[in-house]
Amino acid sequence: MRSPAKAIRQPELCFVGEAPGADEDAQGRPFVGRAGQLLDKIIAACGLKRQDVWIGNILKSRPPDNRDPRPEEIIACLPYLQRQIELINPEIIVALGAHAAKTLLDTPKPIGQLRGIFHEYVPGIGRKPIKLMPTFHPAYLLRNYSEDNRRKVWEDMKKVLAELGLPVPQRTGK
Repeated sequence: MRSPAKAIRQPELCFVGEAPGADEDAQGRPFVGRAGQLLDKIIAACGLKRQDVWIGNILKSRPPDNRDPRPEEIIACLPYLQRQIELINPEIIVALGAHAAKTLLDTPKPIGQLRGIFHEYVPGIGRKPIKLMPTFHPAYLLRNYSEDNRRKVWEDMKKVLAELGLPVPQRTGK
């Protein structure tokens, strides 16, 4: 006799990046390299654990030479990501970086204009829009570290936590 299936709690929060890096491609898991370690710290600073959220990418495999995703690659992978988001049905999506934000919002605007405010991601016809917060990609933070960039990401995440009705931990240390 089979035991009853456990109810799986759906994550309220999803993070979507651009594409896997070398470490991610090798391990088959998103955000496990240096940028992933920083994302883990951001998630922990929010009082959450990695297993409390869903993490994915626009592309499902690493572009050659780690180049930017090409439009035809995005078009090929986007239906798969859209289906993942539809199944997860999160309260909020955090778009990590320009490629994720521009793709999910179908806009040419730069990340600097998009970040810091909620937008709506429409998962399909007749589906309820999902709030989307664009912010800087952790890899961008690693390459362009500054207190200002770090503060902007933290401000974005505080808005996400407040929208989810979660407590906003006090940020301490560096």
